[in-house]
Amino acid sequence: MRRSMKRALWAPAVLLVASATLAACSSSGSGSGGSSASASASSGSGASASGGLKTGLKVFIIPKNLGNPYFTTADSVKSGGAMAALSTLGETATETSGTAATPASQIPALQAAITKGANALIVSATDPSALCPTLKAAMAKGITVVTYDSDAPACRSLFVNQASTAQIGTSEVDLLAKEIHDSGQIAIVSAAASATNQNQWIGYMKQQLKKYPKMKLVSTVYGNDDPTTATQVTQGLLQHYPNLKGIISPTTVGILAAAQVVSSSKYKGKVIVTGLGTPDSMKKYVANGVAPAFELWNPADLGYLAAYAAVNYASKKITNAAGQSFTAGKLGKFTVGSDDSILLGPPFVFNKANINNFNF
Repeated sequence: MRRSMKRALWAPAVLLVASATLAACSSSGSGSGGSSASASASSGSGASASGGLKTGLKVFIIPKNLGNPYFTTADSVKSGGAMAALSTLGETATETSGTAATPASQIPALQAAITKGANALIVSATDPSALCPTLKAAMAKGITVVTYDSDAPACRSLFVNQASTAQIGTSEVDLLAKEIHDSGQIAIVSAAASATNQNQWIGYMKQQLKKYPKMKLVSTVYGNDDPTTATQVTQGLLQHYPNLKGIISPTTVGILAAAQVVSSSKYKGKVIVTGLGTPDSMKKYVANGVAPAFELWNPADLGYLAAYAAVNYASKKITNAAGQSFTAGKLGKFTVGSDDSILLGPPFVFNKANINNFNF
């Protein structure tokens, strides 16, 4: 990474977001077996010399689905994500999930992790309620459950939130409004209809649209974080709404699919795409004007922070009580909020002026 989006960049991020009138997603795991990186052979009862954190914990990272580039970055050792943090802390890290971003695909991986003696689960929830029986069963066994990226509020210990939910939703509307001059039909290409984070962001998008009476949301469609499905639903939007002016896709799979569809169609130059995307995947579409500006946080930092939160909680160094703090290695100090969550930071806006400075 030529320039990393660490906490030192959150201040300029705020400035960039403000100028835009301001204010999901694995490389080393497969199947239910996943992959592991271990720096300790202990059983989880030991403690490191510094910080009093337990070592040898069995920690399972369970993203929405495997094969999603967003979660590859968030979870892997190579990117400096969750597995890198767990290795540094002396824990046994395993990434596992299904291949589809659905509860039916994710739940077997959760159940297998519990059976294998997990001490902690780090989960991006595909559904806020469907996972709860399994997650509550884990917690009843004393297993720490930390959600990241997408929450399951009723059945976890802590939630590591990538950015303010309201800020993500409102900022994406503001970015699009600037590009289409506050006027025209727009649509949303979401991930799964049950995804907690997507639905919360979309709720704030709808609120923010009240500030732009000439912009009309004509449809919300779901690509299920699957490239083929996201491509098909985007094509359907363009066919059904020939006067469409903009698409917001708050999912890294969806925004890429939407940009690809628009770029290869007669709608290039007529439909603007924005949302949440990774710089590497979107550079081409920033350059050709299809997606002049979009945003994201550093997924690797999100995974890294979730790992530290899970280990601190499992080590009984923190609870989910508001005001408790811990240090997440290179990212610095974080504090538990009043909603049992830990906030990474604001999203960063990418555009033609800065996108080539980033590589992830």
